[in-house]
Amino acid sequence: MRSTIFARAIAALALFGLVAQPVAAQSQGPSVLRDAETEALLQDLVDPLAEAAGLGEGAVDIVLINDPSMNAFVAGGQRIYVHSGTLGNADSVGEVQGVLAHELGHITGGHINRMSEGVGNATRITLLSTLLAVGAALAGAGEAAMGIMGAGQTAAMGNFLAFSRTQEASADAAGAQYLAEAGISGRGSLAFFERLQNYEFRRGISQNRDNEYARSHPMTGQRLATLREGYVADPAWAVADDAGLQQRFERVQAKLFGYLAEPDRTLQFFPETMTGVPARYARALAYHKDARMDLALAEIGSLVADEPDNPYFLELEGQILLESGRVPQALEPLREATRLTGSNPLIASLLGHALLATENPANLDEAESVLRAAVGRDHENPFAWYQLGVVYGQRGDFARARLASAEQQIMSGNPQGAMVNAQAAEAALPVNTPDWIRAQDVQLQARGMLERMAERN
Repeated sequence: MRSTIFARAIAALALFGLVAQPVAAQSQGPSVLRDAETEALLQDLVDPLAEAAGLGEGAVDIVLINDPSMNAFVAGGQRIYVHSGTLGNADSVGEVQGVLAHELGHITGGHINRMSEGVGNATRITLLSTLLAVGAALAGAGEAAMGIMGAGQTAAMGNFLAFSRTQEASADAAGAQYLAEAGISGRGSLAFFERLQNYEFRRGISQNRDNEYARSHPMTGQRLATLREGYVADPAWAVADDAGLQQRFERVQAKLFGYLAEPDRTLQFFPETMTGVPARYARALAYHKDARMDLALAEIGSLVADEPDNPYFLELEGQILLESGRVPQALEPLREATRLTGSNPLIASLLGHALLATENPANLDEAESVLRAAVGRDHENPFAWYQLGVVYGQRGDFARARLASAEQQIMSGNPQGAMVNAQAAEAALPVNTPDWIRAQDVQLQARGMLERMAERN
């Protein structure tokens, strides 16, 4: 009996070691989606809100997670993670801005940094109840000890959930303030919460107030009532969503659908009878995924004909041409897309890949130029580093090829491979040059990753 109580005591203490890192688990989940057009839209949606929050334009990054659920979260720093399902299920750009405003409330409130405060209070309750239970067990009162343990764990979890609900309510209020100061209507925010409430109803999640204390968030109905009162009174309530942003949102939404869904499902959802831009965009991706390249090129070609200066249509046209083996034809649209976007790193990386795919040594200088620009502006682009390594390898510059490989592997979560390549690069590079110093930096990063991995194991 005593051994059982001691085992449960240890488990109770370990419980809050896990709760203390609720967001860290996200790194083991779905993958990140990268797309130049989508990232540009999300940045334009969050920038006015970040300005209203006092953070400044460009201060907050948005990362799109490949997950069909409606969710968003922050994990420290000035970065918001948005599930693809949030974009896919929203009807308007205002809904997405409502979500972003709420997450900004978590950032400005320092809620991730303060998580340890809530965990600490809960841990102290657990520790006290554990010590009391051990004392009762040693005195021979086994049943009383078990009761103390159970009550302590319940109280600790209740304390932590109450702390979480307070943070969520605070983020709601801050988000409403940022929408108002940015002149954005709260109608989208309310619509998203209503959508979330309907989702909860379908999942059988109780809206009974008796269930409130077992939740990490306030009741959705309660949040709706509180927010509606403030939103309706705000001068921005009647302001319509920005028409240009809404148009871009609908295109991105269709693009994501075409990229993520099976081709048959996309073609059912966007049949050929639908002739609008979003439907043609989605079908181009569906045909591309289904290796029906002529149909894909016909759809994207019609979009380029309508909007010849749209860099994202040109990017997709170049990608389809490249991946259908028409490499020389892919260069012109990719060069133009790169020019029109001011050398967007993701598009420039694709151009660099196309230049290498020509297998023409005359293209190596241009490939190196666009790829170096890409890695200089985008610090999370392993594909560009891989392509740059190919450039160096073809030139016989194996030291820099190994350094590029090390950069690519550190970004891809392979610290052991990064360490090996960085050490080889350091040994071959001229001492005290920037690349030699960078090889040492990559080794430090890799060593730190390996140590953290060892600690987790």
